[in-house]
Amino acid sequence: MTTLTASPAMLSAVAESARRTAGLREDDRQAVEACLGGDTQAFDQIVERYQRNVYRLCYRYVNNHFDASDMAQEVFLRAYKALSKFRGDSAFSTWLYRIAVNTCLNFRSANRRPVEELSENLTDKRRGALEEIEREERAVRVREAIGHLPDKQRATLILRMYHDLSMEEIAGVMGSSIGTVKANLFHALSKMRKRLGGDEEE
Repeated sequence: MTTLTASPAMLSAVAESARRTAGLREDDRQAVEACLGGDTQAFDQIVERYQRNVYRLCYRYVNNHFDASDMAQEVFLRAYKALSKFRGDSAFSTWLYRIAVNTCLNFRSANRRPVEELSENLTDKRRGALEEIEREERAVRVREAIGHLPDKQRATLILRMYHDLSMEEIAGVMGSSIGTVKANLFHALSKMRKRLGGDEEE
């Protein structure tokens, strides 16, 4: 019976592949490996899987559909170009969120302007109930309050409250310590309470 012995190069390649895909969801791992292997269409699976969450993150950051759509496309373009640099040290979603947050921060730096007023159609007959109108008005106030937060506090709040990431995951996305994440979240919530409570906040 012949015994097959793996070469050092083969063992190294297997170890590298395992390290790169550690912590990945199985479907993420397969898509990443396929894409790195030359199957460019495999990236479409990643886009389909994460496009909603990436768009939501961008939208809650800029509060504008057209800007959020452009930014989401930019996020996936950057991710595709940088896919070979992904090392699997964190979950793929964390890596992708990090690109998304950096894209948002870069957009804010390049497009400093007051938060745009939201035009909500509250006269729609389908929203005739007073409770529905009150919920919509509250949602608008919340979005406007989020729009006034400093960049990193805003990103931290969005990742925690709307994407339900843990403190550890947010720290990985933001590239900061858990202590910094907790501080940013504390200050963000404090400013939100003041603004929503009607107090002036500089």
